[in-house]
Amino acid sequence: MVVAGESLTFQYALRELPLGRFTFRRWRWELWHGAVLRASGWRTSPGHAERALRTAASYWAHEAVGLAALRPEMASARGRFGSVVHVDCGAVACVLLPRGEEELQATG
Repeated sequence: MVVAGESLTFQYALRELPLGRFTFRRWRWELWHGAVLRASGWRTSPGHAERALRTAASYWAHEAVGLAALRPEMASARGRFGSVVHVDCGAVACVLLPRGEEELQATG
């Protein structure tokens, strides 16, 4: 079963945190749906942070259409983080825009 219709759009933020009392690098990730922060966290590598974003996007995309996400960690992404990313979550697909990108598209 594939859910038809317009793809859901989320915004994301992915940035490296400054070194503090921890002696290792960390990357902060956030998943936004409009003005609502749906998920956030930090990981020790950018690849792990991107995987966490894909997993959270898959989970929330399924929730938005009323389905249970059986394996959200298996979502695949097309595109590079830092730009528009298309996430294929099986029956549901969504688009991830860098945070602030929607205002740029509206004015440009």
